[in-house]
Amino acid sequence: MKKINLFFAILSIVLLSSCEGFLDVKPTNSADAATSITTAADAKVIINGLMSKMVSSNYYGRNFFLYGDAKGGDFAIRSQGRGNDALYVFNHSATSNSYSGYWSQMYHCLLQINNLLANIEKIEAAGKGSTTLSDYKGQALTARALVYFDLVRLYGKPYNMDKNALGVPLVLTPLDASAQPTRATVAQIYDQIVADLTAAAPLMGKTKTLGYLNYYANKAIQARVYLYMENYSAALTAAQEIITSGKYSLYSNANWVSSWSTENGSESIFELGVYLSEADLGTSSLGFYLLRTGTVKGAMGWFMASDSFLARLNQDPSDVRWGIMDYDETYSETGVKRYGSCRKYTGVDLKGDKGSTSAVNIKVIRLSEIYLIAAEAAFPTNKELAASYLKEIRKRSPNLPVPTATTITMQMIKDERSKELFCEGQRFFDMMRWNESITFNDDFISPAVVITHRPQTIDRTFYKTILPIPQAEMDANPAIKSQQNPGYSD
Repeated sequence: MKKINLFFAILSIVLLSSCEGFLDVKPTNSADAATSITTAADAKVIINGLMSKMVSSNYYGRNFFLYGDAKGGDFAIRSQGRGNDALYVFNHSATSNSYSGYWSQMYHCLLQINNLLANIEKIEAAGKGSTTLSDYKGQALTARALVYFDLVRLYGKPYNMDKNALGVPLVLTPLDASAQPTRATVAQIYDQIVADLTAAAPLMGKTKTLGYLNYYANKAIQARVYLYMENYSAALTAAQEIITSGKYSLYSNANWVSSWSTENGSESIFELGVYLSEADLGTSSLGFYLLRTGTVKGAMGWFMASDSFLARLNQDPSDVRWGIMDYDETYSETGVKRYGSCRKYTGVDLKGDKGSTSAVNIKVIRLSEIYLIAAEAAFPTNKELAASYLKEIRKRSPNLPVPTATTITMQMIKDERSKELFCEGQRFFDMMRWNESITFNDDFISPAVVITHRPQTIDRTFYKTILPIPQAEMDANPAIKSQQNPGYSD
């Protein structure tokens, strides 16, 4: 095998795999990476290909969101062996269920980004830059920051746990096939993320376009990153800029449920398009993994809400978010409808706005999350401000008391994040940065099984809360072999 994952072939592969539809650009050639990008139009082709690759099943198209939910305690599995249950039971080693697709797909995206940035620099050095080209440069830098943020959370310890622990290789330029990059620290990765986001923001336009990053998406990612770094002032500033811009608006309670059947709505800050002929994973899609067995042909009830999540949502039986929940397969045994299936990624009517159960867009960052970030970031120093942001999301639970400066608690914010961001890949990472233990709803599995790869309750000291470096990567890059994550070495 060639140098894998970090060292995918030249950019011509990327050009050949660019898509149509929401990308709306067809590649015109498969020229060498060093000469193929000479104009802003060429840069757009590469951005299009990048957005397509981010909807891969190994990234936002399915598995990355599943990772954040299956491991976070808000999910349970009905039965082992249906698919991706290794995420729930933490059955990982360097050679088995390593989920190397995360590593390979994200570094493939980084290769594309780094090639694009290198070529943009050549164009600018030749005096042929433009505002449009600068915008694509900003999008590339922002995308690189997002990919590294996702990678370091998979393979490195939480920033507030040990920022000097090893993260992932930090690759910022196209690599020679013989290169053997080693792992940078978590702190170094976060420093680069912040540097990329800061450099990108002034280059980017503020127009909202489906499938593309803009200035406010950059600010939203900044808000996320700073929250993880516990730089609450910076997180709040970024979140407030989005909220006060007037570019986005929260859904009313009457419209929240239907928003999941609508693309590019008023809350969507960064959304990736999925269409019948483009990026649609069909029965392997994220939406199908969350449906009750037999809801539609191919659905097998892979993942369902845990008892603890349903109890949280049931703090208010009138919570509008019940509207995207469907009953799960326990009904066939008990005759009681337990609403543990989620229709966020199938459209509430199982059709979406494209007439397809599986061709439903992936909402990567929504305005609701920004309000919750603002509430959490303001909480340590300004309870009144925190309550003002939290209450806007808590309105979705109309029978719960309105939070005030004297009644708001951090637990309210945590509960609201769970309820609002369910199935959006956030819960596990939240629990890790909050340094909270996770108790899994293992009793829900039928027939009962003994789970040997983790205890029922874990915390972030459990070594399998971060993934192993895949064996294939260590074979291809011997320099990284001595840097395997603790607990996974032979």
